[in-house]
Amino acid sequence: MNHDASTSERFQPAHGRLVVISGPSGSGKTTICRALAERDDVRLSVSATTRKRRKGEVDGIDYWFLTPDDFEARVRRGEFLEHAAYNDNRYGTLRSVVEDQLRHVPVVILEIEVQGTRQLRDRGVEATYLFVMPPSLEELEQRLRTRSTEDPETIQRRLQIARKEMDMAHLYDHVVINDDLEATLRQVASFLGLSRGDSEDSEVHGGPEQPEEGADE
Repeated sequence: MNHDASTSERFQPAHGRLVVISGPSGSGKTTICRALAERDDVRLSVSATTRKRRKGEVDGIDYWFLTPDDFEARVRRGEFLEHAAYNDNRYGTLRSVVEDQLRHVPVVILEIEVQGTRQLRDRGVEATYLFVMPPSLEELEQRLRTRSTEDPETIQRRLQIARKEMDMAHLYDHVVINDDLEATLRQVASFLGLSRGDSEDSEVHGGPEQPEEGADE
């Protein structure tokens, strides 16, 4: 693992707790994270990336868009909680963003790559770690093909990455198999202690599954 300044600084937020969610592209983790973030007491952290901004994307809302040089400089200054490379782009979680969010809400979700989870584990970052698993690789391939947004070569590359990611599920506290979105949302909410409350916001519901973006494409 490449070391940077952040490896020596343990992340110890004064308030709130982190929830780390990972899973292969097409597993449904982005839909799950967005559904959880609809609650008033949950926020989804906005990641930084070096990939080009797409039409309609807003800096600070979809991602923090950084140049490769800026990203590397921030790595060296220890500004990232974790960072990873995926499909020739870099992605990472800015410490300052998470710290600010944890001052305002009880739960902050990080939707990150397995590489990032390994870094957080190595650094002793306290969090609830959850991995979203597809029912099977065959089902995952079908989901990717249904998107009709990528060529067969790209899909095969994503499946190869998915196999490696699924082999690392032991890094997580909980593993959920997403074969039914609503059932999976209930299970995840239960794991996180979010299934009950005094307001309608305590329930999480999933709309149509969203295409997973960014590092998770």
